[in-house]
Amino acid sequence: MPEAVPSRLKIHVVSETAYIIKGQGVHTAFVDCVDLLKSADDVDVVINNEGWGDVMHSHTYGPFYFWKGRKYQGRRVYTVHVIPNSIKGSLPAWKFWMPFVRWYFRRVYSYADVCIAISPMVEKAILDLKAKTRIVRINNPIHVDKFAPTPERRRAGRKLLGLSDRKFVILGVGQLEGRKGVKDFLDIADAVPNATFVWVGGRPFGVMTEGIVKLNRHITAAGQHVKFPGLFDLEKMPLIYNAADLLLFPSYQENCPLVPMEAAAAGIPVIYRDIPEYVKLYENPYLKAKDTPEFITLTQRLLEDPEFRKIGREISRQILTQFDKAVIRERLLKLYRDVLATRP
Repeated sequence: MPEAVPSRLKIHVVSETAYIIKGQGVHTAFVDCVDLLKSADDVDVVINNEGWGDVMHSHTYGPFYFWKGRKYQGRRVYTVHVIPNSIKGSLPAWKFWMPFVRWYFRRVYSYADVCIAISPMVEKAILDLKAKTRIVRINNPIHVDKFAPTPERRRAGRKLLGLSDRKFVILGVGQLEGRKGVKDFLDIADAVPNATFVWVGGRPFGVMTEGIVKLNRHITAAGQHVKFPGLFDLEKMPLIYNAADLLLFPSYQENCPLVPMEAAAAGIPVIYRDIPEYVKLYENPYLKAKDTPEFITLTQRLLEDPEFRKIGREISRQILTQFDKAVIRERLLKLYRDVLATRP
């Protein structure tokens, strides 16, 4: 018979991102998960090597995940942030690697007793691989208060980036790679020279980044109104978002991205690329562009029309309602208890 579910849970949250490059959405999601669980005094949380718990909840899929999971048979929860298609535009010769990637992720997903699918497309990817696991849909939570707009954050963000108070600032955030639409961002900047464009992010794959030579040429050729300040610690990102007037999110493949939600929480409009993932993910309308000319048209309108900017900010406010952290926390706690109640 299964053991009784303890009245007070101890959750072991695991992520290899704590030991490697942290400038990526998976690490943000891991930190947000820990903060969310610790936001009320009704569960205990241990992280990585701090100890053991009743349930393991992992955010990454490397050796650490398999090693820590060895003591959690029947009690492994894994949040799927990465699917096989995520390597497209990130690594060179991705078609060559895809059979191995699909094989490996099938093992990763099947190792978990429950996989949390953060979006409909993630759920489909797990099903397509025929992984032997239970699937539960839970979105990434957004800590709105952390990014909320204030004059102090805006001033501090502009100072951090070395920007004038008078400039209209258009932000891009993400890894410097083709999949994220960096080239498109630069093309939009060429067409809108009367704004300042800032791309924040680095290269976790280094020289292995697909198309790095060509992308570097485009970055080098960018105008003086385009800046690449590099990576910033998570603690600085609320200031970065507050420094901006608009976020462009031209990425070609995403699951449940945190960047546009964080920008929306900072009170600025967001323009997404029009891709199928978002149609299935978002319950509320969002600003979208199917190609670079449409990005340029929307960007210029938001730059020149204060009333349209107000509409853009209201759209951002509405889209956040789907990602309420209190609701998501309750769903996580219910999932943990269900896992313990049904374990072998």
